[in-house]
Amino acid sequence: MKAITIAQAGGVENLILTTVEKPILKENEVLVKTKAISINPVDYKIRSVEPGLNMMYGEQRPVILGWDISGTVSQIGNKVTKFKVGDTVFGMVNFPGNGAAYAEYVASPEDHLAKMPKNISFEDAAAATLAALTALQVLETRIKKDDRILIHAGSGGVGHFSIQIAKAMGAYVITTSSAKNKDLVMGFGADEHIDYIKQKFEEVVSDLDFVFDMFNGDILLKSIDVVKSGGTIMSLPAPDFSDEITTLAKERNVNITNLLVQSSAKDMHTISKMLEEGTLTSHVSETFSFEDLNKAHQHLESGRTVGKVIVKL
Repeated sequence: MKAITIAQAGGVENLILTTVEKPILKENEVLVKTKAISINPVDYKIRSVEPGLNMMYGEQRPVILGWDISGTVSQIGNKVTKFKVGDTVFGMVNFPGNGAAYAEYVASPEDHLAKMPKNISFEDAAAATLAALTALQVLETRIKKDDRILIHAGSGGVGHFSIQIAKAMGAYVITTSSAKNKDLVMGFGADEHIDYIKQKFEEVVSDLDFVFDMFNGDILLKSIDVVKSGGTIMSLPAPDFSDEITTLAKERNVNITNLLVQSSAKDMHTISKMLEEGTLTSHVSETFSFEDLNKAHQHLESGRTVGKVIVKL
């Protein structure tokens, strides 16, 4: 089968299109013939530095990167009960760990997949995996109806899913983006928009129940001032909070926490149902061929991505 492998960390030139053997299934696994792959910031971050590769793969080289897939079941292990050959499925495979998604065939535990709704494409399904799971796992136990929440970077991958999920939960959603993406984020259901280029969010909002931060650093520090006492900030980047941040959060009685998304069939079923009902939609802004997967990395790494970047097989 075709696959894209990497033998050492570095630039996109280290992503090599090659031929490898199909995965050998374990008894609880499903073999998926891949139709679409979603690319996330974690992909290029892990690709670019050896500590990232080592964290996920140890000393194994070369390796196949990637976690987000949609496709068709071509084979099942002898203990698989939830899927049959021919089913269309999607999910985030083995995260954190070795998903090996940049390939024509991907072996996934059945507990990491859900059946695709019939009303969406393979591209939209692949988009609604790591980013949508992150949004769901961050929000589902931390916000409630009528909470006032701020979602930074609402036009991004995690951001645009977060707006929709928070609205489905009944929250009042404020989000930041550039002015050119205002209509997009408002279309996802945001109640208020802040143009982060012309406005300082810390001067516009206050007394919030929850903030979803994608940046850490100065934005996280300023976010503490807009959260009410007893409120929460979820910060996605690694939890290396500065002394200034932790001190201010303690002084203001604001809980700052961190989450690493986990593969989950249960959560994928929730996302599948929302996609089917139309309460959740994927915004795919760029699509690349498998042979141009390195260009997908470059596009995402530019920091100009709106919504999701997809690779088609």
